[in-house]
Amino acid sequence: MKFFKYIIAGLFIGLTPALAQGVQDINGCTPTNLIDPPRIVYTCENGLVIEAEAMVEIEAIQPLQEGDAATTPQLIQLNSNAVLISLPTGQGPFQIMTPHAIASVRGTTYVVDVTAEKTAVFVVEGVVAVAKDNNGISVDLKAGEGVTVSDQNPLLEVKTWPLEKVTGLMARFAK
Repeated sequence: MKFFKYIIAGLFIGLTPALAQGVQDINGCTPTNLIDPPRIVYTCENGLVIEAEAMVEIEAIQPLQEGDAATTPQLIQLNSNAVLISLPTGQGPFQIMTPHAIASVRGTTYVVDVTAEKTAVFVVEGVVAVAKDNNGISVDLKAGEGVTVSDQNPLLEVKTWPLEKVTGLMARFAK
């Protein structure tokens, strides 16, 4: 299996008129720069939408069999900041891997936010499976639920997030 990789790192969005210079191509996806708040929205051929905060560190990976044409991403490695993902039902699978967790979906809208200490996953609609990558524990999150994953806490505690927390997170994407 070959891997085609596309890296988006250290994006300074909205700082200059030459905004598109910070945009990296993701095969099968069209980037759109938004400035309030600064972010890039990747709209992919299969309906996947990746909305990436400014300064996000992600790597989109498209696994291919020898001789296959490249398709839209099936896996994102997210190392810092946040992405808002929207994936139509039936268009999966799709996963986000972070230093602390793996979030897997088949069709939903959710946010993954990464810092050096933890990964937070919040589901807007649908269902997301979140696994702690080093111990095999996983949970399913439904709309309105979130989980914070860290190396210091071996448990995955699903919580309904308070409105203030959800509002603050979604404001980062003008939602």
